[in-house]
Amino acid sequence: MASLYTEKSKNIQKTWLLMGVFLVLIIAIGYFAGWYLNNPSIVYIAVAFSLFMNVAAYWFSDKVALAATGAKEADPNQFRELHRMLENLAITAGLPKPRLYVIDDPAPNAFAAGRNQERAVVAVTTGLLGQLEKAELEGVIAHELSHIGNRDILVMTAAVVLAGFIAIIADIFLRMSFFGGGGDRDNRNPLFAILGIVAIIVAPIAAQLIQLAVSRRREFLADASGALLTRYPDGLASALKKIASYQAPMKRANHATAHLFISNPFGAHEAGRFIAKIFSTHPPVEERVAALVGLRGQI
Repeated sequence: MASLYTEKSKNIQKTWLLMGVFLVLIIAIGYFAGWYLNNPSIVYIAVAFSLFMNVAAYWFSDKVALAATGAKEADPNQFRELHRMLENLAITAGLPKPRLYVIDDPAPNAFAAGRNQERAVVAVTTGLLGQLEKAELEGVIAHELSHIGNRDILVMTAAVVLAGFIAIIADIFLRMSFFGGGGDRDNRNPLFAILGIVAIIVAPIAAQLIQLAVSRRREFLADASGALLTRYPDGLASALKKIASYQAPMKRANHATAHLFISNPFGAHEAGRFIAKIFSTHPPVEERVAALVGLRGQI
C-alpha cells in the first residue's frame, strides 16, 4: 500500500531516472558532435565552461536569490513566532536552523536556497504570513526545510549544468556546421548527418524539459518529506490551495529564481493548460494536493 515513505522513495527514483536520461542525451550529442566536426576537443571546452558557470551559480545561489527577490533578514523580535517555528521544525528534521528572511510582497509564497545545510536560507513573503493559519504555515516551512534536507539545490544545479552543457554544445555545433567545420563530411553518410543535425537542434528543448521535470519531481518529494516532518499532510495541502488561489504574480518574479519557490511566482493565471504544465517549474497544485490528501492517515 502507498505511503508517504514509498512516495518519497518513488520521487527519488524518478529524479535519478531523469538525470540518467540527461546523461544519455549528453553522451549522444557529444559523440555526434565529435564525429561530425572531427574535433573532440570542442566537447571538453564546452564541459569546462558550463561547469565553471554553473558551479559559480550554485556557490552564490542564496545571495542571488535573496537579492533578486528583495528579501530582508527577519527581525528576531518582530518575527519571534516565525523564528521559533523554524527552529522547532529544523530540530525535528535534524538540520541546523537556516537564516530566516522575509519578502515584502502580498503574494503568498516561500523558498529555500543555499549550497549546503549549514549555509541555507528560508524566505517567506508577508502575504504568506498574513494569509495562512499556523498549521498551514508549518507545512510550508517543513516543505522548504525538506528542500534543504534533500539537497535539492545540489540536484537542481546538476540539472542546470547538464542543460547548459547541451545548449552550449548544440550552439557550437550549429555555428561550426554553418561555417564549414565538418572535416571530411563528403565521405560520411548524409542521412546520419541530417538526423544528427535535427537531433542537436531539438536537444536543447529536450534538455530544458528534462530540467523542468526534475524540478517538478523535487517539489513532489519536498511535499512528501514536509508532510512526514509535521505528521499533518492536510496543513500543507490547505496551504497549497490558498497559495494557488492568489492570481497576481509576485512584484519581483523572475524566471531565474522561479524554481526555488513553493509555488509559481508568476501567479495562477496560465494560458494553455497542457503547454503550461510541461514548461512549468512546478507540478499542478491539484496534483500535489491530491497526492497529500490521498496519503492522509498513513503516517
